[in-house]
Amino acid sequence: MKIKMKDGSIQEAGFEEELGKNAFRHTTAHILAQAVKRLYPTTKCAIGPSIAEGFYYDFDFDFHFSEENFAEIEAEMKKIVKENLQLRHFTADRKKAMQAMEERNETYKIEMLNELPEEEEISFYQQGEYLEMCAGPHVAYTSAIKAFKLLSVAGAYWRGDEKNKMLTRIYGTSFPSEAMLEEYLYRLEEAKKRDHRKLGKELGLFALFEEGPGFPFFLPRGLILKNLLIDYWRKLHTREGYVEISTPIMLNRQLWETSGHWEHYRDNMYTTLIDGTDFAIKPMSCPGGMLVYKMEPRSYREFPMRIAELGLIHRNEKSGTLHGLMRVRCCTQDDAHIFMTPEQIQDEIKGVAHLIDEVYSDFGFKYHVELSTRPENSIGSDEDWEMATDALKNALDDLQLPYVVNEGDGAFYGPKIDFHLEDSIGRTWQCGTIQLDFQLPQRFEAEYIGEDGNKHRPIMIHRVVFGSIERFIGILIEHFAGKFPLWLSPVQIKVLPISEKYIEYAKGIEMTLKKEGLRCEVDERAEKIGYKIRTAQLEKIPYMLIIGEKEVKADSVSVRRRDDGDLGSMPIQRLLEVLHEEGI
Repeated sequence: MKIKMKDGSIQEAGFEEELGKNAFRHTTAHILAQAVKRLYPTTKCAIGPSIAEGFYYDFDFDFHFSEENFAEIEAEMKKIVKENLQLRHFTADRKKAMQAMEERNETYKIEMLNELPEEEEISFYQQGEYLEMCAGPHVAYTSAIKAFKLLSVAGAYWRGDEKNKMLTRIYGTSFPSEAMLEEYLYRLEEAKKRDHRKLGKELGLFALFEEGPGFPFFLPRGLILKNLLIDYWRKLHTREGYVEISTPIMLNRQLWETSGHWEHYRDNMYTTLIDGTDFAIKPMSCPGGMLVYKMEPRSYREFPMRIAELGLIHRNEKSGTLHGLMRVRCCTQDDAHIFMTPEQIQDEIKGVAHLIDEVYSDFGFKYHVELSTRPENSIGSDEDWEMATDALKNALDDLQLPYVVNEGDGAFYGPKIDFHLEDSIGRTWQCGTIQLDFQLPQRFEAEYIGEDGNKHRPIMIHRVVFGSIERFIGILIEHFAGKFPLWLSPVQIKVLPISEKYIEYAKGIEMTLKKEGLRCEVDERAEKIGYKIRTAQLEKIPYMLIIGEKEVKADSVSVRRRDDGDLGSMPIQRLLEVLHEEGI
């Protein structure tokens, strides 16, 4: 595939490459805009980038636009593809660029032009009659776009500012073949079926109320699931030599100024006034962990010091970004901070990477790794950043973990390794992270006595495995489509008596199973057995035990497994063996 770059050069790139995919989908966004302008000439164009799964374009329509308009737009887009229009690149000075946009009455483009220096050369791409102020890259001809689909419509404030006008955002996707598009659309439909918000409600796991947007409520079964994850997390961390602490959710402004959050993260923090002093609810747990570290003199003999916290954090996310458990304003972050000497950096990073690998493997996730480097609004010296970045690179190389570099996406205090897990339908989620920090120990003047008897500054790792427990639960719901493995199911077994006269026996079975540590319920409703089975299946219960006269006389249970159906009759002891074989 030929890609036309901003400098006018042509590069070859496949769709599987980031350059090729971005150029392909960016071009599709231009084709969408051209089709819209042909059909609705008074429409004003804003911006239209490629994104992870496709592209979008923001428009200012002078009529009510809906998905009903998609068919005629897609038909026009197909015409543009068949026209095999060449994408020509050229530059113009600001004056000529302004004139071109004014002639087309593109007020949003004019606004962007007004913010550029007068001497700047403006990059344009043109296909047929459609002219777009754009840095590219793009494919060379529209005929390269073999398959596309418009997916949805949403509102989007111009430049993401709630004070600006609400525009209409059209989302779409495109691929080099119809087969690839069909596969993607299948995954999209599958994702809708697995939507954690829908399943969370149906399975009684969590609730979201208008009285607390972005603040999820965990219901009894959902809290069982959350506590199972916490118990699993604690066992692993105890094994790996972590100690657990709990720090307050609210601390004063001075602490956040020392950490740098007041300057760099203030807009995302909830604040209040106590006794005339500014306080902030913590958006992360690190500064509290620093206070714990500084409580007493430290020695190199205590290192590496691994301190973990299941910290309740709050972040002032914009209402438009909230999404079930995936994007919330309050969550439990499985944070940990490791204090160490420079010589211990490599081993500790590798230790965390092994831990994250174990956790993701236990849940059946594949993953890939990104190394995120220094952002523009960073703190600290060039030397520290270089040393920290090299340390992360060397650890990844030692582990022979393939990774891509994500330039400029590190935390403001240090570079990081991000782990992007892949779920059962191929979507990726960023969860685990390892951040190497030279800055916070300096800002808090943290020290330890080294082997030489002198004071030194410790190196610090920030790391999470789940990321946030709430978000990880949302991912698990969609990954398993609500069919959790036996060990993770909030209710593992449902006992279903055929009639009321077998309830006493059913309760005896329930008690026996509970004594074995199993999570079991009896369905005592005066309903037919077929209805009870269907209900248990809808609740995605792993095992159903049918109790009738035959089972009572034989002192047994008739067993149904969620995905395999009837397993036949068996005594309780044999059932326990089956359950243990499955991994309870």
